[in-house]
Amino acid sequence: MDVMLWMMLPMFTAAGSALLAFYIMQAKLEVAIAKEREAPLEARALLLGMQREVDVRVKAAEEEAKRRSLDDFLGDIRVEERHYMRESKSLFMKKKSMVLQERLFLRNIPLSNWVEHELTVEEGSDARNLVRAASIFSGRNGGAAPAVEAATPKFPALDRNAKPTPARMIA
Repeated sequence: MDVMLWMMLPMFTAAGSALLAFYIMQAKLEVAIAKEREAPLEARALLLGMQREVDVRVKAAEEEAKRRSLDDFLGDIRVEERHYMRESKSLFMKKKSMVLQERLFLRNIPLSNWVEHELTVEEGSDARNLVRAASIFSGRNGGAAPAVEAATPKFPALDRNAKPTPARMIA
């Protein structure tokens, strides 16, 4: 039996070494396969991150373009104002009033008809503040557009007995 043991011992050693080499090589192969599977996953994650970043940039660019176009549009809207003094006399009363007219324009296209306000002017009151307070299109309360006094005269001297005419309103 001793002889048999010595004959079988190298075979057992060779079989054990072969099994050990097989398991080591199998583990190396699994590590290599895991690394190969990891590379496409990293590339995909990188591509998804880049796609999200591109989407965010495109959305920001679209919002900026919308904001600019709205600002350009609002910049084209203007308000034309004109005002004149009207004095009406009755038997016992003398009434002095200021007529304020306004209308909206988009570039050179009128968007509204003339909106007219007649304001009673008291002695000693400031006419400029009265114009600002009565204006409906001015930006005092965050209105539609800033007030632009395109054709506004500086309170022309009118004949007190004459009624206003379109020629005098424009002057």
